[in-house]
Formats: sequence, C-alpha cells, structure tokens
Amino acid sequence: MPRARRPSPTSTPTARRVIAYVRVSTDKQAESGLGLEAQREKVRAYCALHDAELVRLCEDAGASASTLDRPALAEALAELAAGRADALLVLKLDRLTRSTRDLGDLLDRSQREGWALLSVSESLDTSTAAGRLVVGVLGAVAQWEREAIGERTAAAMAALAASGRYTGGTVPYGQRLAADGLHLEEDPAEAEVLTVARELRAAGASLRKIGAELAARGMAPRGGGRWSAAAVGRLIEAA
Repeated sequence: MPRARRPSPTSTPTARRVIAYVRVSTDKQAESGLGLEAQREKVRAYCALHDAELVRLCEDAGASASTLDRPALAEALAELAAGRADALLVLKLDRLTRSTRDLGDLLDRSQREGWALLSVSESLDTSTAAGRLVVGVLGAVAQWEREAIGERTAAAMAALAASGRYTGGTVPYGQRLAADGLHLEEDPAEAEVLTVARELRAAGASLRKIGAELAARGMAPRGGGRWSAAAVGRLIEAA
C-alpha cells in the first residue's frame, strides 16, 4: 500500500512529527550516560517549546560520526523515508555527521523524501532555503577546522620527532626508548643488524639470503621468530 504523500519541507515551516537522534562517540560516555541524557533533555525541551510531537528517539552509543553507517541512525532515516515523521532533530550537527559530503547527502535525501533537518544548538531548520544554506556553510567550516587541527598536530609531531622526542607508536627498528621515556636512542644490537643487512644487500644478496645470513649470525627479528623475505625487505627500507 503506497504511503500518503506529505508536503515538501520547503512548504512546511514547522514540522509537527519529529524523530530525535542522539549520539556519543565513546563507550565510556555511553556506559556513564554522560552526554546522552543531556541530549535527550534538550531535544525533548525543543519539541515542547515548538509544539512538536516526538514520535521516536533513536540513540547510537559509542558510535563515531566518521560514517553514516550507524544502527540507530539507519532506523531514524528509515522511519523518515516511510513518512512516519516530518523532521530529524539533533542537538548539534556534529552529533549527526562530521563530514560535509555525508551532510550534503543527507540534505539531498531529505529534499527527495520530504523531511526537514532540525538542530537545537544551531537553531537550524532546513525547511527553508536559508536554513539549508546555513547548514552547508557550518558543515564546511567544521570540516576546515578539523583539517586545520590535523595539520597543526602533524606539524607538531614532526617537530618533536625531529628533535628526537618520542611521539608514540612503534619505535623504529634500530632505536629504543631512552631511560627518560621521552627520547629515542640507538639500539646497538639492532643497529648492527641494519648495518649487516645493508652491506649484504649492497653486495647483491637476495632478501632470503640476507635473512638466512642474519639467522646464521644469531641475529633474530625484534620479538623473535625467523626472518621472512618480507621482514627483511621492511628492514632494508628502514635502513
């Protein structure tokens, strides 16, 4: 049975039936209830203030906004597509997505299916052209901010690495963490392995032969085991 047609959100300034979507990104927040309860209270208050019927509240706990592939969001979008509500309500746009591409896809979908996107904190309503414009601008600014932070972080980490400071992650082969726990220093045993591997490779030895020679000299890979051709190749690249 075909679902009843409903007005386009561009001709409906106030949405009456609302599906609210709330999300937290960490399991710790989900277990403690921090964030979720505050979002629930604010979307309910919004509905009461605007005389909107909250037909459903969908929650994703411990879910990242890096993708739209989230169970509760999928349920909310399915309900909207079926015409069971007129709008999707979020506390902030970043609860919905942090990607301008995904936000654009959602806006396109809302236009095709006839529902609006509402945001409490940004006071946004995509049932108007101005609201859709502001949503797009805010999404672009948010993505720029994330990318700028990423660039600054990468530059800071590179500066620390250049100064010999340990920045986390796997310690490069041939080095070890110094006693102060902040700097890297040469690991004499691994440095010798690198030297031997370089010399053998320069002499034309294959990766398998290098591995066999290292093993014959009692030089085992970090963590033990046998030298595979792939492991030797990574060693040569590191050298």
